[in-house]
Amino acid sequence: MNRIDKTFETLRQKKEKALVGFITAGDPNISDSFSIIKAMCKSGLDILELGVSFSDPTADGPAIQRSSARALKDGINLRAVLEITGRLRQETSMPIILFSYYNPIYAYGAKAFYKDALAAGADGVLVVDLPPEESDEMTSQWSGNELALIRLIAPTTPLKRMAQIAQSASGFIYLVSKTGVTGSEGLDTEDIKDKIELLRSATRLPICVGFGISTADDVAAIASVADGVVIGSAFERLIEDNLNNPDLASILANKVNEFKKATKIKDSVTL
Repeated sequence: MNRIDKTFETLRQKKEKALVGFITAGDPNISDSFSIIKAMCKSGLDILELGVSFSDPTADGPAIQRSSARALKDGINLRAVLEITGRLRQETSMPIILFSYYNPIYAYGAKAFYKDALAAGADGVLVVDLPPEESDEMTSQWSGNELALIRLIAPTTPLKRMAQIAQSASGFIYLVSKTGVTGSEGLDTEDIKDKIELLRSATRLPICVGFGISTADDVAAIASVADGVVIGSAFERLIEDNLNNPDLASILANKVNEFKKATKIKDSVTL
């Protein structure tokens, strides 16, 4: 059993939902990024999404766009992200998902990326702008299937398309809570619940919901209907608001702890 499957199985037994935390590798700078991420991993995250900065992050909202700009300014690139992944693997056994656009992987080389990502200890990859129909360009160069391919499903996706996307997915499904970009406000929990029920008819993979989740109440609401909750912009806004604060790592760790408590729902839906 791989680390992703094991994590969801353990959470089922504990009657908890997964807290999936996105953070841009190299933000606010490469030297401080590792200590911040390490503190978050030790404070309640169940799965880490490690963001690979890209100069044209079209799916990301302002907070994550600015975090990518800070990281790029400090010299982050995919190779450096893999180095951070390797260092984190020595500190934690939690699943690490590399969250990227296709361009950095293409420039690095898909074959080399697969080999080096596994060697660093990554468990999966989510490529934002690579739909199933175009994924063979990348996966045909992989030497195996040990790296989970996390798929995004939009709230407007019809059932037939959901099934097509889920067929080539592994690890878990990332269900986008609403149209728009990351960090946008407002959640319609009933609509999300309906989308999850529809998606469950198309896949047996765990379903994690992201976009627009920024408070503990949001986490609790989504955790009551999904298998996991993905948070990114809320963490990046904290970094941005505390760029010169020497306690930045502790601030992020405390927020992770607050969100994790909200995933422990007594009357949650059975996974």
